[in-house]
Amino acid sequence: MSILPGPGLKAKLAARDRCLTTAVCTIPSAVVTQALAASGLDCVMVDLEHGAVDYASAHAMIAATQGSGCAPLVRVAENDTAQVKRALDLGAEGIVFPLIRSASDAARAVASLRYPPRGDRGFGPFIAQSRWGSNMARYRDDIEDSLVCCLLIETAEAVACIEEICATEGIDFLVLAGFDLSTSLGVSGQFEAPAFLDAVARIEAAARDADLPLGGVALDETQARALRARGYRMIGGFDALWLRQSASALKLWAET
Repeated sequence: MSILPGPGLKAKLAARDRCLTTAVCTIPSAVVTQALAASGLDCVMVDLEHGAVDYASAHAMIAATQGSGCAPLVRVAENDTAQVKRALDLGAEGIVFPLIRSASDAARAVASLRYPPRGDRGFGPFIAQSRWGSNMARYRDDIEDSLVCCLLIETAEAVACIEEICATEGIDFLVLAGFDLSTSLGVSGQFEAPAFLDAVARIEAAARDADLPLGGVALDETQARALRARGYRMIGGFDALWLRQSASALKLWAET
């Protein structure tokens, strides 16, 4: 049993005809996260990798999604069981894993979301039980199969074995991280470079063949529509970039 309204993110991802939306939350603010959740986004990704968010802020941001249909995911700094455990124990509905390079990395990520014997998560959902409307006795059975595993594909090594990564049981969706991937390929920010386009095509084909939802970043409407046309199922942006873009637009409106 859960107090979460409507279907969770895992159920939404299972509806193959749906295109979902997300925002990476780099601003350590429950107010910003609450506004994003209220906008109708399907999930937010609280950023513990690159943002200014600490664990206390992350807990407040997760709690700020309560009462909405927006799932709070946490992007950890690395594929580390201790970091995953702590994020889940704050009430996260899933984890976004950076720098996945191999199928063994993917399998380790999946295992960190589950308790023994299915995985290696330590037990201590003292905070998470309240977020989910469960209790200590029921938490494991109530929650474990609702948790979402997202992998960031952002390295040349991941591209080289993307088919094996996609075959790993327990992955819910992938996100193609273009800035990191282009940098890893030696063509940082050059999104029309042949090496980058070839890598993107291979990732898209592998995700499609494995029937895995694929996500990408859109900085404007044209990019969002292009991703949707290519079959991407999760389209996202960044809170800090949206804030700057909106403020820049206001300045332009006022000065012209």
